[in-house]
Amino acid sequence: MKITVVGAGAVGATVADNIARRELAHELVLLDIKEGLAEGKTIDMSQTAALCGFDTKLTGSTNDYAKTAGSDVVVITSGIPRKPGMTREELIGTNANIVKGVTENILKHSPNAIIVIVSNPMDTMTYLALKSSGLPKNRIIGMGGILDSSRFKYYLSQALNCSPADLHAVVIGGHGDTTMIPLTRQATLNGNLVSNLLTAEELSKVSADTMVGGATLTKLIGTSAWYAPGAAVAALVESIVRDEKKVFPCCVLLEGEYGQKDICLGVPVVLGKSGWEKIVDYKLDAAEQELFNKSAEAVRSMNSVL
Repeated sequence: MKITVVGAGAVGATVADNIARRELAHELVLLDIKEGLAEGKTIDMSQTAALCGFDTKLTGSTNDYAKTAGSDVVVITSGIPRKPGMTREELIGTNANIVKGVTENILKHSPNAIIVIVSNPMDTMTYLALKSSGLPKNRIIGMGGILDSSRFKYYLSQALNCSPADLHAVVIGGHGDTTMIPLTRQATLNGNLVSNLLTAEELSKVSADTMVGGATLTKLIGTSAWYAPGAAVAALVESIVRDEKKVFPCCVLLEGEYGQKDICLGVPVVLGKSGWEKIVDYKLDAAEQELFNKSAEAVRSMNSVL
């Protein structure tokens, strides 16, 4: 198993570190356009191997896509990160050209790769990668929903004073501050509906905090987060390479599911060795479906810029 991570910034390097420590691949290639950055970071990570107990071979590359040849899974984190006050949508002009170019270069050397998109605006970048590559829909996956759901669990755990691991809570829709949909009605704590444990006001606050979770961190640290995104990507990749069949909310092409067509949007999917294998229907109520439709409209408006 060979995995490539494109982009050696904070997110890409954290993705690579998580994948290496979990030993999800025999070889992991980290690629960046900045001279020496990927090489330096992979050497640094490799020097933790004896301490952390992993044997993953790490290779750094400055824009040499030949070193990525034969990759089974490729994670694209390339692009400029968000700055305080910047929306994900404002990144579209710059990051679209980057993601399209990276996808083309990757497929020259790894035509059978499954591609995971992390670059923002993630829903639009996933749609771009799918349309420009011509790959089967199951091999293009946007990561955002896994990260948003993890943030949802964090805010719920704070409100409930419980372990996030005991929660089942999912965010669907777009990966944007105004387009994501925390499914508060369906969230549970060890099988008990969270709506039985929190007031409507408390649930509303959790939902609002989740939706601006990324922007909150950007304001605090001055750039996009990286620890949780790195862990989210690693969880997605692990389900693919180990064929775990886990259900995660991911951005995938909809062809009538959830009432939408010709759009990449976050919905629960089964992840296995062939990429995303099927979409799971969470049976939205009328209010949730209306929010999903509005989210789709907003994402389509971004896609139209392409």
